[in-house]
Amino acid sequence: MNDFYKDILTGAMFVTGLIGFISGEFVISSALFATASIASNVNLNRKRGKAGQLSCE
Repeated sequence: MNDFYKDILTGAMFVTGLIGFISGEFVISSALFATASIASNVNLNRKRGKAGQLSCE
């Protein structure tokens, strides 16, 4: 899966969470927002590479 599709999937989760929040499904929308946030941060860290990351080695 390339980066474009990952970005589309993350955006779709965010929009679905926003629609769920508006309709009153707060638990589901919170889970979708959290998933979109974590996926976005993981993708961002992968794009940066290993520079600036801590290691336990």
